[in-house]
Amino acid sequence: MSDEITEKDVENVTKELEKSEIDTPEPIESVAGDAPADGAEKKKKKKKKNNKKKTPKEQTEPPTVGLSQIFVNKVYPQGEIHDYRDDNLWRTTSEEKRAADHLKEHEYNDLRKAAEAHRQVRAYARKTIKPGMSMIEISELIENGTRALVEENGLEAGIGFPTGCSLNHCAAHYTPNAGDKTVLSYDDVMKIDFGTHVNGRIIDSAFTMHFNPKYDRLIEAAREATYAGVKEAGIDVRLCDIGAAVHEVYDSYEIELDGKTYDIKPIRNLNGHTIEPYRIHAGKSVPIIRDSGDETKLEEGEQIAIETFCSTGRGYVVEEGECSHYARAYDVGFVPLRLPRAKSLLATINKHFGTLPFCRRYLDRIGEDKYLLGLRNLVTNGVVTAYPPLCDTKGSYTAQLEHTILLRPNCKEILSKGDDY
Repeated sequence: MSDEITEKDVENVTKELEKSEIDTPEPIESVAGDAPADGAEKKKKKKKKNNKKKTPKEQTEPPTVGLSQIFVNKVYPQGEIHDYRDDNLWRTTSEEKRAADHLKEHEYNDLRKAAEAHRQVRAYARKTIKPGMSMIEISELIENGTRALVEENGLEAGIGFPTGCSLNHCAAHYTPNAGDKTVLSYDDVMKIDFGTHVNGRIIDSAFTMHFNPKYDRLIEAAREATYAGVKEAGIDVRLCDIGAAVHEVYDSYEIELDGKTYDIKPIRNLNGHTIEPYRIHAGKSVPIIRDSGDETKLEEGEQIAIETFCSTGRGYVVEEGECSHYARAYDVGFVPLRLPRAKSLLATINKHFGTLPFCRRYLDRIGEDKYLLGLRNLVTNGVVTAYPPLCDTKGSYTAQLEHTILLRPNCKEILSKGDDY
């Protein structure tokens, strides 16, 4: 039942409202120069928030722009993702494994930054390197790009290891020393193997460059064999099974050079390897031949360089030529050094490289001179390891392809995958 409102009630309410409006005092305007009333609060000026977003920069040619200026949110692109197969298929949808994966995201981001630097530097290198360039020019082109893109900062970010540019029968561990006059020619087959790192998390990836199409089959064989190894690799996979998958590909390849046919063989004493922070060759070696007998299994969380080498020669390398690659031994204890120059050189190595590999040009670059005697003493005492060039028979040709992969808890990521390979 609703209450009835009379005309008299409405009239009374109207009068009350009019009265209250008349009684309300007008606001007093302050006069300029008058002091504020006691107890009055001064108005605080609000600071304007700077909501201006950083504008991403574009990469230059040659590449000189640090990646944090391109990816302003500092989140870097993933590599190529592959689901696990067979007995590990359950990992793809496991909530527990997804949670474990999420906890490692900051480590993955460091690896992805290093991988993106590798992709951009090699993209420029592949279209810039031409016959007639010296090995020093080629190496410095790659190294300068790497330093700029990873935003080199002491041991926190920089070059992962010296730029390999091994030619023809030389398969690995050649980079020019100062004064090297070697020049790239049209008929050369060159393996470009370089590394980038962020906070010690290394990307190790390599490819083969050639200009004469007669070597196409050799380069194709290395590519297909490496991808067979990448496909086979996974959690709980035996190392010998990866080697068998790689070898099977090489069995199907041969090449005709200047009217003579050669079998393309895997180089049996070169291997892939696991990678750990600041340690390019960690505990496990990944064979590229069948019947290696190594039944060691890969494990969750491991980072692996799957690399295969092939040759038209005997398929076996030996140390040959002037050494350029060195690295401080990873697990060596205190070694008393009597030679003062060796002591001072070791201090320099510890400061600038730690356990990351370096070459003689890098020592030159930071101002070291007259260091060969000290370096030899460090090698003799087992504090530093020398890695001379590794060569097959002269007159043969070798090729290489390499990717860094990560066995994440719920998937496999090819970190170094790009549009080129």
